[in-house]
Amino acid sequence: MNEKADAPVRRLRVPHVALLLPVAILLGVFFVYPLINMIAASLTTDAGNVSLEKYRDVLEVRTYATVFRITFEIAVSVTIATALVAYPLTYVIVTGPKLLSSILRGLVIIPFLVSLLVRTYAWLVVLAPNGILNDAMRAVGVGSVQLLFNRTGVIIGMTYALLPYMVFALYGNMRSVDPRLLQAAQNLGAGNWNAFRTIFLPLTFPGVAAGSILVFILASGFFITPKLMGGPGDVMIGSLITTLVSESGQAEDAAAIGTILLAITAVGFLAISRFIGLRTLFENRG
Repeated sequence: MNEKADAPVRRLRVPHVALLLPVAILLGVFFVYPLINMIAASLTTDAGNVSLEKYRDVLEVRTYATVFRITFEIAVSVTIATALVAYPLTYVIVTGPKLLSSILRGLVIIPFLVSLLVRTYAWLVVLAPNGILNDAMRAVGVGSVQLLFNRTGVIIGMTYALLPYMVFALYGNMRSVDPRLLQAAQNLGAGNWNAFRTIFLPLTFPGVAAGSILVFILASGFFITPKLMGGPGDVMIGSLITTLVSESGQAEDAAAIGTILLAITAVGFLAISRFIGLRTLFENRG
């Protein structure tokens, strides 16, 4: 009886596995194989031997260390700026009037659907010395400010580009907070600020942490925005890898740097999964 009962289950499982095969093949060919190739190149010397020589070079060459430091500084700055902008914005989206919430959601999502290159060039127009922002500042007597081809321009452009990711992480987390907890705190004598500080803020910390790790990971590998909006002192890992491959012919060093960046990304996602949970990035209870 048991074998007969199990037979339909076995027959149903085969089509499901077959449906996954095309996806598995695509991931293997276009994702897994290039990663394995990159790691193998980083471990192979010019003589064809397996060695950690390229990683030693990356750690010892001063230029590489400087680029890693700059990348870390920019990624941290962008993560902080993104969290400071996204938290109140998401709070208004979750708790504000329906019309305002819909408008703000649109302002976050619609630009996200436009090419990053187009959005970056739009910021070049806005922040240029004769751009919209500087014209407005001169009109009120403040004077122009250099906002392009420096660290400020990079942080502004990257914060704008990565803002939706932080909002997405916070939105689901904030929606999961039971509003009755805040009402109970206020009924017991806590003001709006105390209820927010003692109830809402601690409950939304997992969303802040998950969004921060995600933004930091993405910021570490950014290329277009720092390249177009940064100065000579704002070279990040993505630009360095491009230079090593296309101009210097040091593909093995680039592979080692890419592998290190991959390891940082993996550690970040493991941190989200272990301490916060990947579901925090996508949950939407309401």
